[in-house]
Amino acid sequence: MAKKSYSVVIAGGGSTFTPGIALMLLEEHDRFPVDRVVFYDNNAERQEAVAKACEIYFKENAPELDFSYTTDPEEAFTGVDFVLAHIRVGLYAMRELDEKIPLKHGVVGQETCGAGGIAYGMRSIGGVFEILDYMERYSPDAWMLNYSNPAAIVAEACRMLRPNSRIINICDMPIDLMDKMAHMCGIADRRELQYSYYGLNHFGWFTEIFDRDGNDLMPQIKEHMAKNGYMDGFETSGDKAQHIDESWVHTFGKAKDVYAVDPETIPNTYLKYYLFPDYVVETSNPEYTRANEVMDGREKKVFGACREIIEKGTAVGSDFEADAHATYIVDLACALAENTLERFLLIVPNDGAISNFDPTAMVEVPCIVGRNGYEKICQGQIPQFQKGMMEQQVSVEKLVVQAWAEGSYQKLWQALTLSATIPSAKVAKDVLDDLIEANKDFWPELS
Repeated sequence: MAKKSYSVVIAGGGSTFTPGIALMLLEEHDRFPVDRVVFYDNNAERQEAVAKACEIYFKENAPELDFSYTTDPEEAFTGVDFVLAHIRVGLYAMRELDEKIPLKHGVVGQETCGAGGIAYGMRSIGGVFEILDYMERYSPDAWMLNYSNPAAIVAEACRMLRPNSRIINICDMPIDLMDKMAHMCGIADRRELQYSYYGLNHFGWFTEIFDRDGNDLMPQIKEHMAKNGYMDGFETSGDKAQHIDESWVHTFGKAKDVYAVDPETIPNTYLKYYLFPDYVVETSNPEYTRANEVMDGREKKVFGACREIIEKGTAVGSDFEADAHATYIVDLACALAENTLERFLLIVPNDGAISNFDPTAMVEVPCIVGRNGYEKICQGQIPQFQKGMMEQQVSVEKLVVQAWAEGSYQKLWQALTLSATIPSAKVAKDVLDDLIEANKDFWPELS
């Protein structure tokens, strides 16, 4: 009996990550059959460059696929089974301000952490809700797999304001780290790893790693982490190394110091922004941040490849390639569609998964996923150090969502003041006032 085929809309059709996801859907067709793919974006010009190139690729490699792209929500979201959402409200121009405004005040400027992450979160909530509303209006039985950043704030907003929606919030950063840990241990596919993990998004720790035969890999991984952080987890020479941006090499190396703070666990790399904010600021260039690196790197590379395909009229010999991280998205969609009951790290309401932590917090923990959704794997009690950090950070996230929902200047000021990346309420207020001016076209009015 033939498997059912699925209809997928990629929301954020103009993203540089969209070609990699679309190509991965084709690569995984035997496991997760897709007969219709739609790109949706509210930026027609940006989407057209990506979509026209993908259209040529699909005609050459999967002519039977029904492919289209549109800026019309009804056309995009009608009759779909899955919405894969990775939107960036404000594009990279606003990301650049998220990073540079805090640095101007001597505090961490980063896309998802600290003041920059809060600014981005205030923009993202409405954008994600807009996509979710379209899905619920035109395809109410569909699943939305959301990996739009900052995932922690977006997930808390969904919990608070859209509690009954069929949305699963996910992040591929722990997946990247599992790839690196598998590499350290000579394992070809990170999907062979069994793991325990707890935290918030971009704010968590691995506590157990086993191979498929049940062998404990933590001693081997800890040895690597103590020496080099995650630097042993990927090629440091050759073609692969050329595709790793300098800022990420810096981050993977700094994980050695993050690990040293608690050598009983393996940390998420983003913890460096909270544990070493002074170091981050000292080593940042306020005139050239990660946003500039991406605009000068990935943006130019992907859009250059798209233009070349369109000009030549063929994708043969192009730089298009499936995004390895997109396998996680396809794996998750497949688990929901085909009831595979696989293990995934998801951002979900705690409700006892971490027994000594706020039950309403949106935590990142392993879950078993099938046709009816997910079941959390309880992680038990967590140590005081992690509990204290997480309580502070989850309060930041909750205050941001409350500020967005209520239009509250006071609560957003409190959120910034509470962030471990900001030293005082005065600095928090100075940063906030600059961010309000920069985001006047995107944030709700605050009073």
